[in-house]
Amino acid sequence: MDTTGTLDEALERLHTHGPERLGRLTNHAPMAVESLAARGEARSVHRWLDLYADRLEDFPALHTPVTDSNWQAALGDPRRAADWIAYFARLVEEQPWREVLATWWPRLLPGMYGGAAHPVIRVGHAVRTLLADSKDGEDGPRRTELAHGLGYWAARHLPVQPPAPLPGARTAAEALDAVPAIDVRQGGFPDRLARVTRLPVWEGAQAPIGPDEARQKLAELVRAATHRYATHGHGDETMLVHAATAPNAVLRALPALPRTLWAPSLHAAWTASAAVTSMYAPDAPVPYASPGSITPEEVFERATAHGDEHVIKLTDTALDLGDEQALAAALRAIELSEPLV
Repeated sequence: MDTTGTLDEALERLHTHGPERLGRLTNHAPMAVESLAARGEARSVHRWLDLYADRLEDFPALHTPVTDSNWQAALGDPRRAADWIAYFARLVEEQPWREVLATWWPRLLPGMYGGAAHPVIRVGHAVRTLLADSKDGEDGPRRTELAHGLGYWAARHLPVQPPAPLPGARTAAEALDAVPAIDVRQGGFPDRLARVTRLPVWEGAQAPIGPDEARQKLAELVRAATHRYATHGHGDETMLVHAATAPNAVLRALPALPRTLWAPSLHAAWTASAAVTSMYAPDAPVPYASPGSITPEEVFERATAHGDEHVIKLTDTALDLGDEQALAAALRAIELSEPLV
């Protein structure tokens, strides 16, 4: 993790901007710069931010304060993003950040679909940098970043009806293969999400399991979704990234959460990953292309040079795995996606 102070500087710079732009598109900069810093590319952070700057909007106006007594009425109201962020900023100043996360994680988990799952991904990045902080969150920018992520999640909170169960599979990879594509693959994320009414049962994610097995299964899901991108990413080179990065954000948050929340987190992550797979499935896979002898560090250097925020985040997830097919997925994202510059 970056020890130069660059990440904290970047987060302070970003906290003057809102979590979205144009009323619907996510500000990816906090997640991307955290990935760059975590992977030894702190020197690239401010240059990357300069290139991304025209996609940043000013911080939104406050509406009505969120309080301990009225928060339920404000849940899922994107107009209240600034109110929610201010609320969580107060909480993380008054309480240990782990206590805030443990209280709010189960409240927010059912709505992780909101904002196309970007809020939970942002929280996962924030938790990783807090866990890597030798001062345990004493540095204000990292604690504030968690407040921004949780506030964005609360503002975009979007529960959905549980999909009807279809015959399932034993492994995560087999279960993702069994996910049916939605009937009409058109429109934006909310329109497509409404058409996800059936999903297969993944046996590993459904049965009552203990926390250690839940963590193991969640890691299996991240691996399966990342590997799948290498052959299915062309269905939508941007949106299918989230089938891997959303469950990986949950996985990264587990060490900071009570163990009683690990199994429910697995269940939610599976449903979200499978839903994204259903929404953006291609008609057919492409043949697997081996990455050859390239190293993980070289792959991340290519992702950094490419600059697309989703490429950077998927490559960051791929490096958590480090195997051949994960690297192939990252290279496929580089190939499919438009570069930032």
